Amino acid sequence: MAESLLRPTLAVPLSGVRLRPWHLHDAPVLAETANDRGIWQNLRDVFPHPYRLEDAYWYIGLTTDPDSPDIHLAIEVEGEAAGAISVLFKDDINRCSAEIGYWLGRQYWGRGIVAEAVKVLTDYTFAHFEVCRLYAEIFARNAASARVLSKAGYEQEARLQKSIVKEGEVQDALLFARIRP
Repeated sequence: MAESLLRPTLAVPLSGVRLRPWHLHDAPVLAETANDRGIWQNLRDVFPHPYRLEDAYWYIGLTTDPDSPDIHLAIEVEGEAAGAISVLFKDDINRCSAEIGYWLGRQYWGRGIVAEAVKVLTDYTFAHFEVCRLYAEIFARNAASARVLSKAGYEQEARLQKSIVKEGEVQDALLFARIRP
């Protein structure tokens, strides 16, 4: 696959917002923005808290791995990295599926940025990759993320009862998906 397909720069139909590859110079702002317990509470445990500068450098290194088929992009708002959005491609019997994930700095919440970013990256993925299904698994308590996915054309497929653990608490997850038109 061409690197430009894996690490594109994509316009988002909101003023001052775009999706772009991560750069090493983003590390300080990434560490500062991601070091928010409210963000961490709705992400997988692989996302550390506290989020330190070395975590940011590690993540940026992961996003630029030429051997990875996955897409990891910065959500840039007004010239600064403000969050992240990724597509993780599956393999074996799930090779026609990919998982989408995202987070955004608290100061940008409530502006519709993530819903538009999810729409743009979903359309891009369907147009450039042999994927017929994109999905997201979110914490059932995360109503904001459920709204993001619904606005981006995803439909809730299931409630996965007692399927995830965060801070020692077993919780339900919601499975959303969008199928290639």
